[in-house]
Amino acid sequence: MRKTRSHIAVVDDDDAVRKALCRFLRASDMDAVSYTSGGAFLDSLSAGWPSCAIVDLRMPGLSGHDVQHYLRQAKIKIPVIVMTGYEEEGVEMQSLSYGAVAFLRKPLDDKLLFAALERALADS
Repeated sequence: MRKTRSHIAVVDDDDAVRKALCRFLRASDMDAVSYTSGGAFLDSLSAGWPSCAIVDLRMPGLSGHDVQHYLRQAKIKIPVIVMTGYEEEGVEMQSLSYGAVAFLRKPLDDKLLFAALERALADS
């Protein structure tokens, strides 16, 4: 990982997942800020951009793909890791085609998450 602390945005409507992931990231010497929705995350960008965003695919309001689409249209280059607890045909390829660094399935595997974060942070 990088020598400076990375600022990771965790965007998920599930409180338990969001809190557990933030605790895990903080224990791994990263700053983690959580957002309960895609809209709340996008609203926060006026105060600064995170090093990376870990975004749930299925959320009420703006989905993970909606967040990716907004970032792409606004030309905001934040590496995005998409996560989901659902099996849906084609969503992994769609997420990657929208520019996701990685597509992970819940429950998240620690090693896969760290590998995805390394790729994301190397690009940021």
